[in-house]
Amino acid sequence: MPAYLVQHPAEQRREDILIEDTKLTLTFAAGWAVFTDTQGVCLAIPAGQGAHIQRVDSAEEPTDAQGE
Repeated sequence: MPAYLVQHPAEQRREDILIEDTKLTLTFAAGWAVFTDTQGVCLAIPAGQGAHIQRVDSAEEPTDAQGE
């Protein structure tokens, strides 16, 4: 499941945000980081805010089609 940790600069005194969803996507457009899911935009962060966005979900291991 895609998951992202959003960390704000310390001087902004904002809490970190963990955002995750099975259909979550992240795009960058017109100076914004935009998170969307099946219902549309769920979070948008302006580039000037200085937030650090890191993908933190674990990579799923590929399944072996032969059952080995």
